[in-house]
Amino acid sequence: MSCIRFNTKAQREAMRDDAAALAAGDGAVLHLSPPVTESKLARLRLLAAHERAGIRQSVASNRHAPQDLLAALADDRDAAVRGEVARNEATDPVLVERLSRDRDARVRCWAVLNPALPPERVRALEGDPDAQVRRLAGWRAGAVQPA
Repeated sequence: MSCIRFNTKAQREAMRDDAAALAAGDGAVLHLSPPVTESKLARLRLLAAHERAGIRQSVASNRHAPQDLLAALADDRDAAVRGEVARNEATDPVLVERLSRDRDARVRCWAVLNPALPPERVRALEGDPDAQVRRLAGWRAGAVQPA
């Protein structure tokens, strides 16, 4: 995938208009994202139903994905998709907590690393059956550093 991005004239104008909200001379002005539109959200919804798990993972990791879509993806049959929902910092804390109880340890690992997971649940995961989840929970709780 290329890191080069080609913006339309309308996107460039929108970025210039939004630039006034940032401090003068802020380098972020050069890298503003275009606004999230209804068509972008419609594409996310369409892609969330794709047969390929990798496509659904991409949707689950999108910080603009609506919460109802993330909730649906949290029930995906593929653990990697559920893990991306758990990892996404835009995911509702209640959903992150639910995913911290997932049957797959990788999903629980991502959930414990999400800042939205409440501290009491992080502490509870220090007793998880999986060693990696326990290590990450301990690190997050400040008790130990991950190996």
